[in-house]
Amino acid sequence: MSAVGFAIIAVSVFAASCMQASIGFGMGMLAAPVVALIEPALLPGTLIASATVVTLMVVIRERQSLDLRGTGWALVGRIPGTIAGALLLVWLPTQGLSLLLAAVVLGGVILASLGWRPAPLRRNLATAGAASGLLGTATSIGGPPMALVYSGAEGARVRSNMSAFFLVGSVMSLVALAATGSLHPDIARTFVALIPVVLLGFAASRVVNRVLDKDRLRTASITVSALGAVLLIGQQILF
Repeated sequence: MSAVGFAIIAVSVFAASCMQASIGFGMGMLAAPVVALIEPALLPGTLIASATVVTLMVVIRERQSLDLRGTGWALVGRIPGTIAGALLLVWLPTQGLSLLLAAVVLGGVILASLGWRPAPLRRNLATAGAASGLLGTATSIGGPPMALVYSGAEGARVRSNMSAFFLVGSVMSLVALAATGSLHPDIARTFVALIPVVLLGFAASRVVNRVLDKDRLRTASITVSALGAVLLIGQQILF
């Protein structure tokens, strides 16, 4: 990878890290299309590893708003979803899988835009966790299902619970990818090189969080979810 290519990826990871630390998700959505254009072999491992660093820091920062029971139910669903995502990544064509999952996300976005607000109850959290595990492991874009369940919640609660979920979930995804041979040394080297960029993005999120009230956070979550699904569809169709 050229120096220019790395610089472009670094800028996208900086912005994605800031978004992840501000609305609770977005690392894969914002950065995955850029990485796919420059060095697709780095997906999804590099972004999942970077998201692990961001989510750990957000959990520490927002720990007082953490609901371990709700996060636990989401993780119950994440386990089978992660396994399914890793297996589907090996068995099925990536394009078809990505298009199907993106369509599901867009369906949820449309419902949310029409006023649908699924309550963060056990069943909904487990279902969203499974969908997020499947989507995140297969494509590195796993935020929308959880974002839809937590839409409407207060900012610190959204960030803390989604980050706790994605922290554990990202580790699960990395283990699953390693077990299926989808990680390689280039991913590890690029991840290490991007750590300073990730830290800068997290620091920048403190400024963004000052202007994100509950309504703005919901709007941002729905908008970013829709954008991520559209970018994923465009990526698979064009490339």
